[in-house]
Order: sequence, then C-alpha cells, then structure tokens
Amino acid sequence: MSPTSPAATDTSNDTVPDRLASTDAADAPLKVLVVDDHALLRVGIVTSLRSIEHVNLRLFEAGNLSDAIDIYRNEPDIALVLLDLNMPDSKGLQGLKQFVETFPLAKVAVISGTQDEFVIGHVRALGAVGYVTKGQDARAMSDIVLGLLGRPVPNELGGARFPRFPNSSRYDRVAELGPRHLEILELVLSGCSNQEISTATGLSLGTIKNYVSTILLALDVKSRSHLISLFR
Repeated sequence: MSPTSPAATDTSNDTVPDRLASTDAADAPLKVLVVDDHALLRVGIVTSLRSIEHVNLRLFEAGNLSDAIDIYRNEPDIALVLLDLNMPDSKGLQGLKQFVETFPLAKVAVISGTQDEFVIGHVRALGAVGYVTKGQDARAMSDIVLGLLGRPVPNELGGARFPRFPNSSRYDRVAELGPRHLEILELVLSGCSNQEISTATGLSLGTIKNYVSTILLALDVKSRSHLISLFR
C-alpha cells in the first residue's frame, strides 16, 4: 500500500473542486487511487498511467476496499479512484455502493472485466463517473483517465467514460430485469450455487457473481436468503 499523509482528515463532505483547489493546479500532481486485489493487474494499470505524458500524476494503490477507504480518507485531494468490482472484502456492486456512501462526492470509476449493459447501467446509477474494461489497451484506458481528470484526450475518438452498446440507445435500464437476469434469478430461487449457475448458463463464475449482485441491488435485498424469502 502506498504511503498516506501523516494526519488523517475526514474529507467525506468535501467536493472534488474543493479538494483540487487546495493545491496549486499548475504544479501539484493529480492523485489517482488504483484499487484492485490482483497485484499484476494493479501493476499493469499503474504502469500504464505512469506512461501518460504531460500530466503529473501521483499514484496510490490498494488491494482491498478497507485499505482504499483509509487511503482516500487520509489523502485530502485524491482526484480519481479506479475501483475494482470484486475484491476479498467487497463483492459485486457492494464495494462501489459502500465507497460512494462513505465519500458521496468522490470521483469513482469502476474497473471490471464484465461488459454487461445492465451492470454498467447500475454502476452509473450508483454514482460512478466512468467504467474501465480490464483487458483493453493501455492507450484506451489512459484516454478514459485523462478525460475523467479533465485533461485533453489525444485521441479524439477516445475518452468515452462508459462503453457504448451499438444495439441499445440507453444505458440506465436499472428499473427492469432483462431475460438473462430473470433466468439467473430463477436458478437462484431454485437453490443453485453460483458455480452451478455458471455451469448451467455457460457464463464465467465472475460474471454470475456480478449478475447476482445486480439482482440483489435491483430488488433492494442484502442476501440470497432474503431474496428467496421474498418469493416464497
């Protein structure tokens, strides 16, 4: 974990402009917090960001949600948080929900391998300012980060904050469950584990976990048992 400032300051009520105004914008580095439990992926992201030219960045790293909250609280002018969806102490969308509830005015972008419109729509609804897909090339990720930091993006076609879906005209379909979600909901209600659902649907285990987390959030329930009790 990267070093934090000596004195802890509760900045949960600060706005991002307030945070940035406390430094000399011309000289002070822009602080970015990268949160991912996979060390190699985290190193790859940090390395890509360090290669960005003409922008002075100071990068912090955390391997879980708890450390990320501590770093953000102790560093009063972090400009952007890149937050993984799934970590040991936060699964699916719960980590994002907890972070933005703790720091309502933080700029948080999700990093995830999931490319599902419903999940991305829900990420937006929870307050994320962007969505970075794991596995995309370093230039594309850097363009997104530059845009989120309010810096010019070299690639005029790059810098889109959220993935675009050619067959859909909207991203915020969070008031309804799509056919795949209903299929997975039925399997959950029948008592299937995530692994059993993964086998039955042919989707990866990580994708199933994201689907289930989205369903729980959409129905405003905290656990599978609570979910099942609603349908008994």
